Amino acid sequence: GDNWPELLSVTQEMRSVFDQTEGLTLVEDTRPLPGIDWQIDVDVEKAGRYGADVATVGAMVQLVTRGILLDTMRVETSDEEIEIRVRLPEKDRVLSTLDGLKLRTRDGLVPLSNFITRKPVQKLAEINRIDQKRYFDIKAGVLPGLSRSETDAAGVEKDILINANERIAFLTRYLEANPLPPGVSWEWTGDQEDEAESQAFLSKAFIAALALMFIILLAQFNSFFNSFIILLAVVLSTVGVLIGMLVMQQAFSIIMTGTGIVALAGIVVNNNIVLIDTYQELSRYMPRIEAIIRTAEQRIRPVLLTTITTMAGLAPMMFGLSLDFINGGYSIDSPTALWWKQLATAVVFGLGIATVLTLLLTPSLLAARYWIVTYIVWIARALAVLGASRQADIARDWALQRMAKRLKQPEIIWDDLMDTPAAQKLKKTATGKSSDGLQAAE
Repeated sequence: GDNWPELLSVTQEMRSVFDQTEGLTLVEDTRPLPGIDWQIDVDVEKAGRYGADVATVGAMVQLVTRGILLDTMRVETSDEEIEIRVRLPEKDRVLSTLDGLKLRTRDGLVPLSNFITRKPVQKLAEINRIDQKRYFDIKAGVLPGLSRSETDAAGVEKDILINANERIAFLTRYLEANPLPPGVSWEWTGDQEDEAESQAFLSKAFIAALALMFIILLAQFNSFFNSFIILLAVVLSTVGVLIGMLVMQQAFSIIMTGTGIVALAGIVVNNNIVLIDTYQELSRYMPRIEAIIRTAEQRIRPVLLTTITTMAGLAPMMFGLSLDFINGGYSIDSPTALWWKQLATAVVFGLGIATVLTLLLTPSLLAARYWIVTYIVWIARALAVLGASRQADIARDWALQRMAKRLKQPEIIWDDLMDTPAAQKLKKTATGKSSDGLQAAE
């Protein structure tokens, strides 16, 4: 808000609400602390009488305070420049030292206190702004392992775990029930803001990845239906990720779980591409249903081997197991292992569900398309028998167009054998016949 006293009052009120909220710890805010600063004024007129330069007077004062800046330097161990300052020893950096300092002028040494005065003033607060509006932060942590009881509408009492998201929801309800004064607004920042930004980024990245995969699949298979089947398997594999979070009792991390979903999409797409490509190859030489069955038989072993090896390789990471191959031994839930647990859980459980989808759902959808076309042909024939000629013609034409699209275009192969004697004789005979025909016409 822009009203400074009102902003201070509201911040103080919300600080007390935070202090009284169960489960919050280490509550702090950025309101200015009470205090004083010393203001040093230089009497320019008196300094001029003594022949003192104002810049020199300021340098003498800086010797007691921050020091005189000489230069800056950059070292190899730091990316920032380091200031080189000259100032008095630490024991002399007090305000009373100003009374004993003497300044060299044209009239000799003159005490600095002759033309400087100091007085206490109220300490200036640091003013932070976002979008040209002043703001204060109120921060707090959440104690682990706490829960509270709540009775629902049916009268059943249940325990609710107290965590950061639950406390944010509780305080949000309080703010909605007790609105702030006009001109003062609030918003959640910190981890909540970072999580929302990460969620928005990964959501856009996942949608962009699906769109790019759809374009590539459409260019490869030249079929909207086949591309749709593959992307459907990718989307449905996220159900396995959610099941894994529930089974392993892990929170859904926007960054690590989201990254696991994106990595899982690559494996699922690869398995389905190989399966559909095998089906298209076999369907050229055998009936469609038989080609689907043969495809599932051929791909079940590679798909299962890929799934089992990947899940077995990520299982230790999913359980937080770290092995020390150099010194021997192992550890559970080390900091490094905890960082990768959610990603490994997402890939392991998501890949398990995706394997079932690849071996069951994808062949089923391929067969469903074949049966739908077959039923349309049967309905067209039935309508023709019943005398509904126009409807039958439309359905039959649609079915014929579908079958015509699957036919290969004929290829004309030219043989370079025109210089052989047999070819020359054939050419001469054809020329003679053409000449006789022309004379007869004349």
